[in-house]
Amino acid sequence: MQTPAMLREKIRYGSFQGPTSGQCPDFVQANVVIVPKAYAFDFFLFAHRNPDSCPLVDVFDAGVTESRFAPGSDIRNDVPRYRIYRHGTLTEETTSIKNIWLEDWVTFLIGCSFTFESILQQEGIPLRHIEENKNVAMYVTDRPTKATTMFHGPLVVSMRPVPQQLVQKASEVTASYPNMHGAPVHAGNPSVLGIADIEAPDFGDKIHIRDNELPVFWACGVTPQMAAMESRLPFMITHAPGHMFVTDVTNEEFLKQR
Repeated sequence: MQTPAMLREKIRYGSFQGPTSGQCPDFVQANVVIVPKAYAFDFFLFAHRNPDSCPLVDVFDAGVTESRFAPGSDIRNDVPRYRIYRHGTLTEETTSIKNIWLEDWVTFLIGCSFTFESILQQEGIPLRHIEENKNVAMYVTDRPTKATTMFHGPLVVSMRPVPQQLVQKASEVTASYPNMHGAPVHAGNPSVLGIADIEAPDFGDKIHIRDNELPVFWACGVTPQMAAMESRLPFMITHAPGHMFVTDVTNEEFLKQR
């Protein structure tokens, strides 16, 4: 059985660079945001005001690269793919940020809905993106986040097709994970969220919705990336959508800590 440490080692040395959905399913995964210390408090405030999309799991001290939830980890190398934003523009994707790391950078780990996917599967709720080895579908909505001085932008959601008779069960299961985005923000007609074409996700892969299913939408940790673009932040690093940091903490252990 692959442990998170084994997966992070593969990521660090380049033998795994794909989406992490379905990888180490019993362990907490996290979205990543890295900003210079000068922007850190404002991002902390943005996350506090938007707990559905940006539930904080951990905040590193400036310059720290090892997560307390993953001893021996290195945030500079242990994410399969990073995105670098400069003045609101995505300028680069890379598999390592070690060569550009600065000691005043602050890392935020944000809860990820991949964490509760194994629980959904255990409850008999199918997840097609895992079955088809795809990235989850993600969409930019017309719902604004609660802004701060430096950060503003629209809510991003992830979508999973769920059989109609299981939508309530999926909502109840995920509501138990408020630090991993919690219950869905919407189920059904995507136009309610301002999504014009469910067949064309803004991030991730297209996922087919069958006749007996409803699209179910959860708040998504890609929201800060839209905030970086909308706010034209001078500099920010994130994970690439779907490419998470995998911790050594099990879902069960994390729930007990909360």
